[in-house]
Amino acid sequence: MKRPAQSSGKPPASAAAPRPRPAFPARLDTAPTPAVYKPGTSAALRPVAAAVPTPVAKRVVTPIGHGAPASVGMDSVAVRTAMVRKLQGQGIVHAGVLAAMQAVERHRFVDTALANQAYEDTSLPIGLGQTISKPSVVARMLELLCQGREEKLGRVLDIGTGCGYQAAVLSHLAREVYSMERLRSLNDKARDNLRAFRVANLHLLFGDGMLGYAQGAPYAGIVAAAGGNDVPQAWIDQLAVGGRLVAPAVTTHGQQHLVVIDKTAQGLVRSVLEPVLFVPLKSGIA
Repeated sequence: MKRPAQSSGKPPASAAAPRPRPAFPARLDTAPTPAVYKPGTSAALRPVAAAVPTPVAKRVVTPIGHGAPASVGMDSVAVRTAMVRKLQGQGIVHAGVLAAMQAVERHRFVDTALANQAYEDTSLPIGLGQTISKPSVVARMLELLCQGREEKLGRVLDIGTGCGYQAAVLSHLAREVYSMERLRSLNDKARDNLRAFRVANLHLLFGDGMLGYAQGAPYAGIVAAAGGNDVPQAWIDQLAVGGRLVAPAVTTHGQQHLVVIDKTAQGLVRSVLEPVLFVPLKSGIA
């Protein structure tokens, strides 16, 4: 992981000038400034178009954890390959997502006692009542985030770092990733899990994810691993025009569903997809 350089605090001279990276560690003691963009007064509801299955492109991706012992009582490469084949069988077709899931060694993000279950399609406890999401859920959400794009995303905000696994997968799919966690001990655990891998484009932040991270906005994508009664307005404000947000949220039926929000120049397009079960989205830090 790489810490961004200190920002001068001055706005860019022009729209074409590169945005300075915010200071790190982040100072989150002030409320974020809402974006100027004001979405339309109504949002059309439409399903996200299903991806057309295509052959998975061959990509050479250096595994996160390369150089460290790979044994978990089994061939890690082989079991990751088997996991990816199962994901393909479940309908995941985005080549970049499949390559990223193949590259990241999931067993390095769970307790040693659970390492042999790391490549099963199941959530696993990581402490403090939190879990690492199923591989199929991670792949599904990131495929939705990347849908229709073959190139890498720009800057992405990941809400709910947990043990750091999803953030590590995202680091293969975006040019820059900011990942926020409200529980200090989990933020520390993710930092420990990722430190040796030196993922240059991934920055871990300790703070209230419900507020987002306005200093890094606008984002090409926002993805959340916790669900509330609705998608926080701060996330929508920090999403770039042309960007996409993927998060669980409780819908009008009182059940948690995956929600996709596309931000266009004309307003927001909101899509409600399949039911899911994520840990509740909470405010504050602990």
